Amino acid sequence: MLLGNKKTILIPWLICAIGAMFYSYEYILRITPSVMEMPLREHFGLSATGFGLLSAFYYYAYVPMQLPVGVLMDRYGPRRLLTLACALSVLGMWLLASSQLVSLATAGRFLTGFGSAFAFVGVLKLATIWLPEDRLALVAGLAAALGTVGAMVGDNLLGAIVARMGWQHAVNYTAIFGLGVIALMWFGIHDKKKNIDEDGGTVTTFARSFLDLKLILTNKQIWINGGYGCLIYLPTTVFAELWGIPYLSHAHGMTPASAEFSNSLVFMGFTVGAPLWGYFSDKIKQRRLPMLIGAVGAGVLMTVILYLPGLSGCSLNITMFILGLFYSVQAVVFAVGRELSPSEAGGTAIAITNMFVMLGAMLLQPLIGHLLDWSLRASHIGDLAIKTLTGDQLRQLYTASDYRLAMAVIPIGVFCAAILTFFLKETHAHAERNPKKL
Repeated sequence: MLLGNKKTILIPWLICAIGAMFYSYEYILRITPSVMEMPLREHFGLSATGFGLLSAFYYYAYVPMQLPVGVLMDRYGPRRLLTLACALSVLGMWLLASSQLVSLATAGRFLTGFGSAFAFVGVLKLATIWLPEDRLALVAGLAAALGTVGAMVGDNLLGAIVARMGWQHAVNYTAIFGLGVIALMWFGIHDKKKNIDEDGGTVTTFARSFLDLKLILTNKQIWINGGYGCLIYLPTTVFAELWGIPYLSHAHGMTPASAEFSNSLVFMGFTVGAPLWGYFSDKIKQRRLPMLIGAVGAGVLMTVILYLPGLSGCSLNITMFILGLFYSVQAVVFAVGRELSPSEAGGTAIAITNMFVMLGAMLLQPLIGHLLDWSLRASHIGDLAIKTLTGDQLRQLYTASDYRLAMAVIPIGVFCAAILTFFLKETHAHAERNPKKL
């Protein structure tokens, strides 16, 4: 009897863990360009603006897909959707590795983002099916932590493969690993518990899905919570996922390997902090207080990393790790979004929240690349030769000041997130019975 109880408790967590593996794998795919910035730019002849756009094409698919992903997840369940989505992501990586034209590379990046759009929503949808309501913030934190494990693997292991074998081999190996993830999800994930019909989602008709979607989108608290999620996550989506390694190399004079390691410490801090914030928030039955503390701490540390002179070596690495600890409170926003929404529409609520979170990457990754190019050319306004340079020639001329000017939007955005917590309704870790009243 005791063994049966342990199995009953363990199986839901294992199913959610398998879904989280796809999110971790998806995170490797997401941060791939930052590890191979120089070889990608040389291969395709890209300026900073062009490189930012190539990376951002992932988000051009990922962000708008969140609305249909949520509806589809509630209607059909995670198993089939996650398996197919992973296959599309793998296909996109192979297209990137085999392309000689930047147009095909961006198409591959777009397809990878399309498939990856299902990953995080699928994990939390599985959690709403299999686990108690008051564990959602903890599960969101654990899932986010597994995602950042993927980021750390990408920063270090992929960086080593790129250095030894080239970027195309690194991308191909990543795609091959994805085939194993596909098989694991198909055989390991179940959409519903055994005492319920095995196929299908939690919403019986699309008409009901669209009613829930309308209810969620017209709730101003969802927008405030999503805005917070977007801004608090800028140290990941804009800094650590793309521009962190180039910044550390230029501004702090790090070798590529040292910059990759230091950048990965942000993800390590997030890995440790996300489940702790989730547990703490669930334990005290509060969402706003942890969100405020995390945003203020992250804003201060991001400012220190960008603007404190002389920060280097061990002190910089420690600061990067603590930054990850603070802004990992971002995982709590998914529990808040779920608690502000109808009970059967968990996938839609989480997807909409995730859409807001990823807007920062879609808009600011290319913007920072544009600001870098603008800052460089502005400092050489009378130099005709600088205007003829493109791609890696420009990259070698970026200064620490260029990066700091371009990335000023990150700490500003994080401090704005702290302000938004004063306008957010406290849910006390409990889903409202009638969200229309919010």
